[in-house]
Amino acid sequence: MIVSEKELCKSNKAGSSSSKRLGKAIIALLVIVAVLIAALAGAWAMFGTQLTAAMTIEKLDDHLWSMEYKGDYGFDGFLEQGGAKSDAEMGDYIASFLSHGFWKPDTSTAGGNYGCSTVTVTSPDGAPLFGRNFDWEECDKMLVHTIPKNGYESIATCNLNFLGFGEDWKPDGSMGDKFMALASVYAILDGMNEKGLCVADLMVSHEEGIDQNTDKPDITIVSGLRLLLDKAANVEEALELLSQYDMHFSLGRAQHFSLSDAAGRSVAVEWKNGEMVVTDTPVVTNFYLHGDDGTSGSGQSYVRFNTLTQRRDAAKGVMTAEEVRTSLAAVAQSNFPGENGGEKTCWSCVYDQRELTAAFYDTEDWAHPYALSLGEKDWCKKGE
Repeated sequence: MIVSEKELCKSNKAGSSSSKRLGKAIIALLVIVAVLIAALAGAWAMFGTQLTAAMTIEKLDDHLWSMEYKGDYGFDGFLEQGGAKSDAEMGDYIASFLSHGFWKPDTSTAGGNYGCSTVTVTSPDGAPLFGRNFDWEECDKMLVHTIPKNGYESIATCNLNFLGFGEDWKPDGSMGDKFMALASVYAILDGMNEKGLCVADLMVSHEEGIDQNTDKPDITIVSGLRLLLDKAANVEEALELLSQYDMHFSLGRAQHFSLSDAAGRSVAVEWKNGEMVVTDTPVVTNFYLHGDDGTSGSGQSYVRFNTLTQRRDAAKGVMTAEEVRTSLAAVAQSNFPGENGGEKTCWSCVYDQRELTAAFYDTEDWAHPYALSLGEKDWCKKGE
């Protein structure tokens, strides 16, 4: 077949035009890919820490999840901006930090009463142990492992119902649900950090709240617990930190702290008549230890206090972790049928402050604890 010079020229021009179009298409595609990569890189730089934490959320059982947050969750920024005078104010800050201003939920706070018990002892081999029952109505729970950018590693527990996201919300649903669950870092109720400091929040059966109002920065009960786990190595440091802030009670009800450190000191921290007061005590339940006149707690709270005190005294303050568990079981809500208004012992923990481990018992399931460990990659394991 003979092709004329004119036809050959047309063919070359068509090929050249097609090549140019292909080249332009490739360039356009590369530009789009570059823009997408830049957008993704920007999104990762902005949300990478939160996305990583959200993807660690795991359902362990009905009403129970775990999560690990490694990196900056904004707590230093929260303190630098003066803290917050209410849980709603704190919720606004959390939402703004976690979403970088793109999301602002309704931060109404759940209310209610809850009872609890704590006891501190020493194991036969000299390890300090801290036992804790959290008593409330049935709830969703989160085990929270935090490795902050500027603070101590810790393990802690959260009642997810206190976040106020509604009955139908679950922390392992959509990505939006998971992002909301990150707020549990700020809403803990007990825990232990890498220095062996244990903290717990307990209700006082009393209507009086507190709103200190000086020139100090502000914290609430729950943000106070996060402050202590992140920044305090022992009881002395914890008390010094708390003295630097104005305290505002969460839930509008009187509460107090039970603190215990690896050196064996254990105290109750209370706020009465606008002042912080400290009482050295190995047992705390739901009445004021400082200046108790017998009216600040329910009858049951005194029974639980006396039971734990008697057991501890009989053991001369020395118990195995199993004996601490048995003592917690003796004051769990199943022992008070008909007088607890539907309250349950939602969880129990036995913290080993030397080994930096804990046994977590979900709703009086004493046979199947979860083993929690600080400094371990696999920090949460289901017991046999």
